[in-house]
Amino acid sequence: MKENRLQKINEIWAIDPNRGIHGTERSVTFNELASSIVSLGPFYYYVIDFSDGSLKNHSDSFAQILGLDPQNSKFGDILEAIHPDDFELVGKLEAACGEFFFRHIAPEKLMRYKSSFNFRMRLKSGEYALFNHQALMLSLSDDGGYGTAINIHTRIDHLTETNNNRFSAIGLDGEPSFLNISLDADKNHLQFSNKEIEVIRNLSEGLDSSEIADKLFISPHTVKTHRRNILQKSGCKNVAQLIKMCVMQGLI
Repeated sequence: MKENRLQKINEIWAIDPNRGIHGTERSVTFNELASSIVSLGPFYYYVIDFSDGSLKNHSDSFAQILGLDPQNSKFGDILEAIHPDDFELVGKLEAACGEFFFRHIAPEKLMRYKSSFNFRMRLKSGEYALFNHQALMLSLSDDGGYGTAINIHTRIDHLTETNNNRFSAIGLDGEPSFLNISLDADKNHLQFSNKEIEVIRNLSEGLDSSEIADKLFISPHTVKTHRRNILQKSGCKNVAQLIKMCVMQGLI
């Protein structure tokens, strides 16, 4: 089954060489990326080399959560740990992410985005739990395909046990973010402005409107306007519901 799953994912990841920029790498180091990870639940991360499926730079929690040997595990072992009922969904989400990036994100900006969606993974105990998956491309190969990427998996079953079967494209370095995108990427999706994302992240830290205004050098009235627009866009009834949604989508 492991080889079959790996083959299916590799077919999804097959990229037209004309889609991307060849031989590109991120300007920040892996250590800088790893130290910037903020999580609201147990998490692990690893870097995958798409050329051979090897894994490296595992977090210490990789073995603690999954029960896998970091030194002898390959990407096929990660795929094998996905819940049997979720693997087809993961394939569809990966394909939809790739198509969305191709249609809506300029090739030179691809490495300024991380993809995010949810699925269940098998724990060391043998039980399954819902995780939020975030992937950020670190490099592209010389032929324009995937090079290396950091994958971050955070347990979110303390927030919800229901998967919304949608994905998000989280913008970095000032790029806009797109949340709750349907598997049919042509349908409407939720987009926050850069300033709205700043407000959301400060709300998640417990700051009130006056404190956010001081921090962002804007008026309290402007912050309140952003808050009202954010809740209206997201369909959330209050800040607590908004923060929960954004955590599940990997925005914060």
